[in-house]
Amino acid sequence: MNRIDKTLEKLKANRKKMLSPYITAGDPYPELTVSLMHQLVKSGADVLELGIPFSDPMAEGPVIQRAMERALAHSIHCDDVLNMVRQFRKTDTETPVILMGYLNPIEQYGYDLFAQQAVEAGADGTILVDLPPEEADGVSRVWQKHGLYSIYLCSPTTSAERMNFINQHANGYLYYVSLKGVTGSDALKLPELKAQYLQRKAQSKLPLMVGFGIKTPEMAAQVAEFADGVIVGAALINEIIEAYEAKKDPLQASGALLSSMRQAIDNIGSMV
Repeated sequence: MNRIDKTLEKLKANRKKMLSPYITAGDPYPELTVSLMHQLVKSGADVLELGIPFSDPMAEGPVIQRAMERALAHSIHCDDVLNMVRQFRKTDTETPVILMGYLNPIEQYGYDLFAQQAVEAGADGTILVDLPPEEADGVSRVWQKHGLYSIYLCSPTTSAERMNFINQHANGYLYYVSLKGVTGSDALKLPELKAQYLQRKAQSKLPLMVGFGIKTPEMAAQVAEFADGVIVGAALINEIIEAYEAKKDPLQASGALLSSMRQAIDNIGSMV
């Protein structure tokens, strides 16, 4: 069984909500990434999303764009990201790792080779932001051959027809984009978000995790009251880079934010 499914089953059995942090591989410097991954697991992460740096990250806001620029300045590419997963797996064989990024670097790598290498490294799935489900047949078949999960995005504007495509191709869970625009966008409007989320949830065969715009423990808890889980990216990267630039400990800073989110989510999760 894929580590993602095992984790989701365990969360369901324990009546807990998923917490998934996103970091960009190689940011703020390559030697920190694996330590960050371990710190986030220690601080309550259920699933890790590891970003593959790309020069044109169209769905990202300024925070993650800058993170990718910093990583690319260190010449971090697919092979480096896979090596980070390999290093992580030397001491953590249980936490799912999702590689999140854009199609272009993976196309250049070669779909079959990438899927093979990703699974061998210990990755469990991908989120390819710019791969429409309607065009996913080829990638989906290659991923299935190697046992790599395809995780798709959906949003308030996703049509019923597209949801059908997503249900045909997706594995594990869906990433529900809570806001129009880019990552790290403006404040969430909770009543509207809840109504739209529940509409999508009714159309999905898989759990729905909410990302985009979750910045504080309070927001994470409010969303977790109705959602299957939350994903935090830009707020976490902000903590990491602010600590690094202030010559403080990025591991401590990121761990503190994630621990507080874990605690806030668990406090409501036990009542759901």
